[in-house]
Amino acid sequence: MLIRPFAPADYLPTLDAMRAFTAARGEDTPDEIWLVEHPPVFTQGLAGKPEHVLTPGEIPVVRTERGGQVTYHGPGQVVAYTLVDLRRRHLMVRDMVCRLEAAAIETCAAWAVRAVRKPGAPGLYLAGADGAAGPKLASLGLKVSRGCTYHGIALNVAMDLEPFERINPCGYAGLEVTDLSRARARAGMSPAADPVDPAAVARRFGDILAAHIERP
Repeated sequence: MLIRPFAPADYLPTLDAMRAFTAARGEDTPDEIWLVEHPPVFTQGLAGKPEHVLTPGEIPVVRTERGGQVTYHGPGQVVAYTLVDLRRRHLMVRDMVCRLEAAAIETCAAWAVRAVRKPGAPGLYLAGADGAAGPKLASLGLKVSRGCTYHGIALNVAMDLEPFERINPCGYAGLEVTDLSRARARAGMSPAADPVDPAAVARRFGDILAAHIERP
C-alpha cells in the first residue's frame, strides 16, 4: 500500500483526483492512503441538509458524494483519504469503517488521549472520566464505487475550532468538537511544553492505518 506523505492540498483538486484515481483503477492497482491538510472548507455529504450550515461566512461549502452530513476541514487537521479495493481485501463497508476508527483510536492513544466510538454516530469521540463519548475528535465518511472506497477520516490535531460553531457538526446541533492538543490539556498535559505536531501525527496515523487495513 502506498502512503502519500502529509502535505497541504486544496480540497476540490484533491476530490477530483480521488474520483479520477478510483475511476481509472484496475484489478491490480495498489491501494493508497493520501494524507493531506486542507485550507478552510465545509463539506456536505450526500444526505447533507442545508439547515445544518448556519453561518459559513467566507469559508466555501462543497457538496460531495461521501456519506454523512456537514463537517469542516482546515489547518491543523490530518485528513486520511483511503483509496482501497474492498473486494480484493474481502472487506465489507462496515469492516472498513471499523478499521478506520480502530486506527484513529490507536493513534490518539499514542498521544495519551483516549478516544471511543459512539453507537449510531460514526467517527471518534473523546472519552470522559466514565468512558462515555464526549466531544468529537474525528469525522468519517466514505464513498464506494465499483467496490472501491475513497474519501476517508479526518482527525483533529491542533486546530482553530471556531468554524465548527458555524455548522451543526455531522448534523448535530450543539455538538462539541475538540482536538488532540486540547484533549491533552484536559488531561493535564501542557500544550506549550509538549505541542502536538500535525505532521508527526500524520506519519504515525498513516502507518497505523495501513497496518489495520492490510491485516487479514
